[in-house]
Amino acid sequence: MPNLQETLDLSSYAALGDSFTEGLNDPGAGGRFAGWADRLAGMLADGRPPGTFRYANLAVRGRLLDQVAAEQVPQVHRLQPDLVTFCAGGNDILRPGSDPDEVAERFEAAVVRLTESAGTVLICTGFDTRDVPLLKHLRGKIATYNGHMRAVADRNGCKVADLWSLRAVQDRRAWSEDRLHLSPEGHQRVALLAARSLGLATGQDPEAPWPDARVLTPADQRRENIQWAREHLLPWVGRRLRGESSGDHLEPKRPELLPL
Repeated sequence: MPNLQETLDLSSYAALGDSFTEGLNDPGAGGRFAGWADRLAGMLADGRPPGTFRYANLAVRGRLLDQVAAEQVPQVHRLQPDLVTFCAGGNDILRPGSDPDEVAERFEAAVVRLTESAGTVLICTGFDTRDVPLLKHLRGKIATYNGHMRAVADRNGCKVADLWSLRAVQDRRAWSEDRLHLSPEGHQRVALLAARSLGLATGQDPEAPWPDARVLTPADQRRENIQWAREHLLPWVGRRLRGESSGDHLEPKRPELLPL
């Protein structure tokens, strides 16, 4: 497989989105989160002379699609990166009564703007939530949205990281304790998938088998579910009812294209 930098001439990368791209629950340097986008940037910079690859991460947790489009997409015109990853709309899809057809229309409008300023745009499908409590009931809506994502990519010449087909993240260990955000290993699997979606040969396989895990008894599972609901689900629902977001008043962790 040819070298990615030679194929796409990548020397700069800007990541857009919400908590998924900000990297929640993947501890990084300086008390900030790392996440799959930071990990992907490291892969893209690997082998290049120090300081010649620049990276920005504009993602902020809790952002809805229209917020990403209003706050982050215009920055791409200013930054003019070689690569943009644009993963947004998931928080919209989770909201009761949302229409995946309508969300996809707004998503494509943002993609069109991005393709005018970025050399390559990579988008992500949503995860398969078949084994996720509560979210499994949204599986059909997510699948519909994913169908639109692939069509958007075809119409606009985008790359696609197909998270729905990533079987490795069906393992519980790919997710953090809140069951809504990836664990460090889950972020690494997504970073590897994104790299391969761009054509980069990676030494690690995103679908590598997990080590054997302890099998939980039904009683253990019930205790875990009760603890999860008390510590994570109820606060999350409460914020939604109050119209609040964990990202209120937060700024992007890396708003400029800076050398890695």
